[in-house]
Amino acid sequence: METTSQVEAQAQAEPAPDTTPTSEGVPAVRRTADGYLRASFPWYGLDGAFTGPRWLMQVGTAADGTVQHGSTGHGEEPTIRPEGAGADRSRFAVVVTVAASPVRRSGDGTGVLDATTASSAAWLAGSGLLAYTWPAQLDHALRNEWLDQQTETAFTLADDLEGPAWTTLSLPVDGEPQPFHYRESEFGWVLAGSAPGGVHLGAYGRGMSAYGLGFSVVTDLSAYS
Repeated sequence: METTSQVEAQAQAEPAPDTTPTSEGVPAVRRTADGYLRASFPWYGLDGAFTGPRWLMQVGTAADGTVQHGSTGHGEEPTIRPEGAGADRSRFAVVVTVAASPVRRSGDGTGVLDATTASSAAWLAGSGLLAYTWPAQLDHALRNEWLDQQTETAFTLADDLEGPAWTTLSLPVDGEPQPFHYRESEFGWVLAGSAPGGVHLGAYGRGMSAYGLGFSVVTDLSAYS
């Protein structure tokens, strides 16, 4: 599957705008809609039942510039807290859309890439949650080691969606119930599945129950500006 460093190595984020620290922390990096508009697949977000703030996050591209995946945010934008400020406890849910791709040649023609699956979405969602999770008791010197360990755990879990760490639940996608794999941790929750529109969906969040979510195609990106 294409859930590990293959995805990360190929995915190049759009250039980030200014993220000047505030008294409340460093805002999560936002991107413009340009990268989203280049995608050949539909983007998903929370459906109309969610009435809170929406914001764009980032897209990932292959070496040839093809958009492969991206995220849309909902709720209170999470922050990376300054040293000594304590853990961020924003209430948010992020939806990850991954283009469904078959087994294919790599961009440089030197190898073969596995097909993307729901596990790909689970990996991106799991690693996304970790990006905003820093145990308050860890100093800066230990954070990289902690993140490496947790990222490896997220990969292992994503590679085994039928394993005991995951449960299943049904959530509406474009109004139709779809099965998802779901797990919780002390940092938040992660879920992953597929959508009828030819994409795989992942999601992660904290402070918002995953059981009440519904997903739909994003028809107007301006709602996320």
